[in-house]
Amino acid sequence: MILHRYFARRFLVTFLGVATIFFLIMLFIDLIEQLRRYASAEASFLNILALSLLNIPKGIYQIMPLIMILAAIALFLSLARSSEMVVTRAAGRSAMRSLMAPLVVALIIGLVAVAILNPIVASTSKQFEARSDALRGNASVLSIGSTGLWLRQGSDAGQTVIRAQGANLDGTLLADVTFLTFGPDGNPAQRINAASAELTTGAWLLRDAKSWALGDETTPEASAVTQAELSVPSTLTPDQIRDSFGTPSSIPIWELPAFIERLRDAGFSAQRHLVWFHGELAVPFFLMAMVLIAASFTLRHQRGGRTGLMVTSAVLLAFVIYFIRNFALVLGENGQLPALLAAWAPPLAAISLSLGILLHNEDG
Repeated sequence: MILHRYFARRFLVTFLGVATIFFLIMLFIDLIEQLRRYASAEASFLNILALSLLNIPKGIYQIMPLIMILAAIALFLSLARSSEMVVTRAAGRSAMRSLMAPLVVALIIGLVAVAILNPIVASTSKQFEARSDALRGNASVLSIGSTGLWLRQGSDAGQTVIRAQGANLDGTLLADVTFLTFGPDGNPAQRINAASAELTTGAWLLRDAKSWALGDETTPEASAVTQAELSVPSTLTPDQIRDSFGTPSSIPIWELPAFIERLRDAGFSAQRHLVWFHGELAVPFFLMAMVLIAASFTLRHQRGGRTGLMVTSAVLLAFVIYFIRNFALVLGENGQLPALLAAWAPPLAAISLSLGILLHNEDG
């Protein structure tokens, strides 16, 4: 037990050290990029620094597997060079038993990353996008809540808020829709209810529509007009509506199941978010696979110039598996693979492969 605690502490310290190095490097690079991007904007250095700090957690979360395998390689090389692993195995401890502590630490780090860091990344990503949009003068046009689908469009004549009970997959065909238009002074100017609304080039085509003029001295119902078809100018495009969903990473994992249900209720496909959800659940096992890959190549005492070759082989194999994982997730998002298979097959296959290499080296 004392030996396990020792290995666990060494691995945790190494992981935190590597993560700190990457944090500082990424902060410096992102700060330069943000200064270049908003050089013409009226933003102080502190605002740019805050923007970079909001963007760093997402980057650290994305390269967590790289940090994990580098930390594992550094740990095993350190143990091999100090002959601690040789002494441990001479005392009767097998390599597999010696790996238990780093694997448990990797599992705990993965669980903490998914349960705590994931919501933090979601929150900081939203704040980063909001501040970036504020500096660029843009705004999101779509949101999905428990009361239905909401969109917003604007022009020189004012703002229009759109609410619909349902929509097609790309948000261009709405059902049971309400348009509420506000004038430049911020006061409501018109309300339109329609059975459906279809986005065409430069306008919404409403069917079975009833409109009320608001803000007049007369009663709105007295001036209500019913039309079989009605055209409402629009600056929205299908691409804008799709892009306004944002990425699944902007939603905390604890809220993702409810958001998926709201997407389905609104008539949208939730395949992308479902694949992301299962992919996040598989992150702890993928981090464990990184530790096993590093152990497969660097656990033994290295002689001569084999150290560089073994480290390079471990990193290259990790990158290959990382690429395969991302490729499988893309296939899952496109519906070509089931969500469970796309998310869970790569980490489980990586664990099986690295265990096979370890067992071959130990008992083969």
